[in-house]
Amino acid sequence: MRAPSDNNVGAHCGKHSGPEVTPVADTHLVNPPHSTGPALRQSLTTRFQKARARTGELAAPLSPEDLMVQSVPDGAPVKWHLAHTTWLFETSVLIPFSQGYRPFDPTLLTLFAARDERSDGPPLPSHSLRLLSRPPASEIMRYRDHVNGAVLHLIDRVPDDRLEMVAALIETAIAHERRHQERLMIHIKHAFWCNPLRPAYEPPPAQQPAGAPEMGWIDHAGGLVEIGRSVPVPGFDHEGPRHRSYLRPFRLATRPVTCGEYLAFIEEGGYAIRSLWQADGWQAAKAGGWTAPLYWERREGNWQIFTLYGQRPLNPDEPACHVSWYEADAYARWAGRRLPDEAEWEAVAARCDSLGNLLGTGYRHPRPNPCHGDGPWQMYGDVWEWTRSAFGPYPGYRQPDGEDEAVIGRFMTNRMVLRGGSCVTAFDHAGPCTRHFLRPDDRLSFSGIRLAEDL
Repeated sequence: MRAPSDNNVGAHCGKHSGPEVTPVADTHLVNPPHSTGPALRQSLTTRFQKARARTGELAAPLSPEDLMVQSVPDGAPVKWHLAHTTWLFETSVLIPFSQGYRPFDPTLLTLFAARDERSDGPPLPSHSLRLLSRPPASEIMRYRDHVNGAVLHLIDRVPDDRLEMVAALIETAIAHERRHQERLMIHIKHAFWCNPLRPAYEPPPAQQPAGAPEMGWIDHAGGLVEIGRSVPVPGFDHEGPRHRSYLRPFRLATRPVTCGEYLAFIEEGGYAIRSLWQADGWQAAKAGGWTAPLYWERREGNWQIFTLYGQRPLNPDEPACHVSWYEADAYARWAGRRLPDEAEWEAVAARCDSLGNLLGTGYRHPRPNPCHGDGPWQMYGDVWEWTRSAFGPYPGYRQPDGEDEAVIGRFMTNRMVLRGGSCVTAFDHAGPCTRHFLRPDDRLSFSGIRLAEDL
């Protein structure tokens, strides 16, 4: 049985450069409390325009036929993401606060509502979203333009005494759209993989990254640590309040597990060793016919991987991704380690001042990190990292009133926590306090593995 080496490495890792790299901080995603008047209006306008433009950019390489594809029952076509994110701005911001606003088309208020919020009948079954050929994509883009103009007008004209309230709602809708940008990329990748032609979402970059540092370990003495957000952030109710957590001494790997390391697990029969797997995971693997991560395929004795750039040979140096929690847990057990608790992950992430590969960098796949130093590396970006923590409320958490899409507290059951961010995560959604959550059998997301062990 082969496990990653215990060698530690020395010196500092340089920061990754890219068009949207900013320092990681607990207060990202929220306007400073003292930001009011013209400064708040300008900040809000900029963030709104960037978020809306990014969604349009992600949809731009797709044909009208691509926009309609839905390959998994609980996924959604790109056209749905474009319309549904617009729906939230219209229903939560414009209709309540923009005097004289007239909806673009009243039928869209229910057609593209959150699936459990339709008022004119039962929710649309998830698998039926691909049947919404009307309204056409051109009409959806006009809908987006209509709402965009109205929101910008509202930001400019809303009275000062209501500005902060409107700003909080717009920030919540922006956070909601950022999450849908990641889902859009996840869903279109799976749809293209299901196509026998295996089309590429876009041409590959001219230069392919290569090389990964030796895996090292960061020791933590344990004790009382503080985790969670100290500043409330719209749309992220589940990431606070800040609280204390007690940790036993542990160590955390300096980087994620690579494809080459995961391949050793496969070649040594990891998917056939019952003792490595949780009971539900063993059943899921057998029922799904899992023999490798999603999008891995063996052709003529060589491993291939499907990416948003199309099919290509497996790069052993890049982080392994598209593994379920069950697979991550089995790999960690095979390697003689374990997955970290989310409090352990956050305690070490506070030392990381560099960003990995995120949506703003423009590289749509996890990439090797050529940095040399003591790490930690790639804690924000490339792959979401599974923890062994079940998704639940922090001590002192109170679920906000309402049932809209932004209240995450409604999902606190039957899910496991992931930390960090992926190559299709917006840069302002990646940070030390960021909590993601998925069902343990989910393989669609860009999810990977970082190992931990007790000291």
